Amino acid sequence: MPKKKKIYKKKGKVIKDLTRKVFRVLNEDGSKSFSYRDIASKIDVKDTDGKNQIIKKLAELAVNKKIVEVEKGKFKINAERKYHIGTIDLTSNGNGYFICDDFESDIFVPSVNLNKALQDDIVRVYVYHKKKNSKLEADVVEIIERTKREYVGTLQMNKNYGFVVPDSPKMYADIFISKGKLGGAENGDKVVAKLTDWPDRSKNPFGKVIQSLGRPGDHDTEIHSILLEYGLPYEFPRQVEKAAEKLPVAITEDEIAKRRDMRKDLTFTIDPKDAKDFDDALSFTVLENGNYEIGVHIADVSHYVQPDTVLDDEAYDRATSVYLVDRVVPMLPEMLSNGVCSLRPNEEKLTFSAVFEMDDKANIINQWFGRTVTYSDKRFAYEEAQAIIETKGNVVPQEVSLTGEAYTVDDAIVQATLKLDELAKKMRGKRMKSGAISFDRVEVKFNLDEEANPIGVYFKEAKDANKLIEEFMLLANKKVAEFIGRAKGGKPTNKTFVYRVHDEPDVEKLASLQNVISKFGYKIDTQTRETTSDSLNKLLNDVKGKGESNLVETLAIRSMSKAVYTTQNIGHYGLAFEYYSHFTSPIRRYPDVMTHRLLQRYLDGGNSAKVETYEERCKHSSKMEELAAKAERDSIKYMQVKYMQDHQDQEFEGVVSGVTEWGIYVEILSNKCEGMVRIRDIKDDYYIFDEKQFAVVGQSTNAIIQLGDNVVVKVKHTDLERKHLDFDLIEH
Repeated sequence: MPKKKKIYKKKGKVIKDLTRKVFRVLNEDGSKSFSYRDIASKIDVKDTDGKNQIIKKLAELAVNKKIVEVEKGKFKINAERKYHIGTIDLTSNGNGYFICDDFESDIFVPSVNLNKALQDDIVRVYVYHKKKNSKLEADVVEIIERTKREYVGTLQMNKNYGFVVPDSPKMYADIFISKGKLGGAENGDKVVAKLTDWPDRSKNPFGKVIQSLGRPGDHDTEIHSILLEYGLPYEFPRQVEKAAEKLPVAITEDEIAKRRDMRKDLTFTIDPKDAKDFDDALSFTVLENGNYEIGVHIADVSHYVQPDTVLDDEAYDRATSVYLVDRVVPMLPEMLSNGVCSLRPNEEKLTFSAVFEMDDKANIINQWFGRTVTYSDKRFAYEEAQAIIETKGNVVPQEVSLTGEAYTVDDAIVQATLKLDELAKKMRGKRMKSGAISFDRVEVKFNLDEEANPIGVYFKEAKDANKLIEEFMLLANKKVAEFIGRAKGGKPTNKTFVYRVHDEPDVEKLASLQNVISKFGYKIDTQTRETTSDSLNKLLNDVKGKGESNLVETLAIRSMSKAVYTTQNIGHYGLAFEYYSHFTSPIRRYPDVMTHRLLQRYLDGGNSAKVETYEERCKHSSKMEELAAKAERDSIKYMQVKYMQDHQDQEFEGVVSGVTEWGIYVEILSNKCEGMVRIRDIKDDYYIFDEKQFAVVGQSTNAIIQLGDNVVVKVKHTDLERKHLDFDLIEH
């Protein structure tokens, strides 16, 4: 007897994001109950199949106790369950952490509980103890907002469809691309894919290719990929460039008449030798009473970039310039950043200035803030100013400078530089005595050939000339913030202002730092704020020049809170300042533009600005600054991997900079490139991770490889796309 054919009923369309839609309805009024008909009406579902999907979803959520059936067919949010709203931070192994102000520490979210949440998504979670007295865990029950929808990755094609494999280790799912949504991209291309949907029954999100970047490994492709991964643009829209070109740049007599004319004051800039945009200049005059008038002159960007213009909108969106290894992606078009706003030598410029009368002990006697017009007499590279300081002014009068131009060292500039250096050292001494932390980290820099390939690595360390500029910029930032934020009696003025704040260190992170540094024989005293600052400075000084210096400095920085922009002043712990703002770099930081505008508003007698508007702008600026910092770090990693590709036959001395259950991280001493030695690749024994010792331990020999150990490694594999190095362990 022949078998009867099964008859399949054609199903209706699957309702997208049904769980989220159900929770959105139930959350409208937590005290009210809803039937499946109520929910169907709210989300505009009219067909029978759709209503059946809602019935099944309600039953599923009730079984899991995420909602409760209060009467036959009527459902409410389960008030007994603890729901919280916050953001998701994913790890590279697919798990995540829930970040929310309701909790002192982040809550672990196992991968099975992510419910398709992605990095930085705003989510609602249920928080619970998995076992009695165990740590809290979270279960994502609703994705409130997808923060990011565009991902950079490599397109891998099958016959009729493809997948974009994301570059980011924090994106755990490949993106499905149908054949009609390739956007002209070909197999193997590096692309930008935009998420369009993530069906309930699919393991992978659906997307479309919106931009093809080129072939993986190509230099510009990889650099553009880094920028786009963090949503950072690498070129200006044409309308923004046109707006910059149309700006009136001539300095008129009418404009000069509105400003303090300081063109005759001795003025000069000190910047990196390859700098093109000069935000700041110093002027120096000896007064009749023996004191010194020192002007900190800053490019008056706010004169050219007016609110509610395409230039201002673009500057706000970017919020910061991005400094990659081989290029700068500016906040402002080049015509402004390198031209009209840049304080170039032998040119009159419109500036915003903080002018101080200072005595020989670096005490502030008088101060003045306002708009000026200035004229820079000389442009120095840091190395040139450093030569003046180190030789006490006995430099050769006529020579070819590091900037490539012949110049004469005017005696007045020499004497001004020496006096400014002397005053800067006194200011720094006072700051350190007040509890400031001295993070003078060595920067990794690359020598690049004409095609931007790294042909050498060198370290850049802050010397006296750098610190001279730093101290006077810190002074201006501090005094501007005090001027607006503090009344004459010392009480806050409550005027809306943009502050740069830095909270005190996290106690738990300091305890973790102590745990690690004790392995090297160091310790910190965290009994009081003063002892914490003193012992951190002693630690940073003690590790200088030692193999473990970069590791210890990195861990010390991680123990600190993040500095952010806000209208709510809490002071700056790291600098030991009660009031601090950013005033000195408006060419490359939008918060400085806001500071200039607010300062002028209050100088003109204006009322306090709307706090909500500026707080929102501060949060955006802090976020963009963080993304720019990540892009900068990625560009350094990329160049390090590229550099090591040409040194695969060479052995390097290194230090163990991290230990995990899957391998040890090693930082090469000569170039600070970091890579991993996988545990399975260590052949002389079978090693097991020992978390308490920050080590891996050989099971037969009891040999220990731990944090801070000196080792010898050789490059095993380089991966430019993942910006990752694998090492073989040669000696330990």
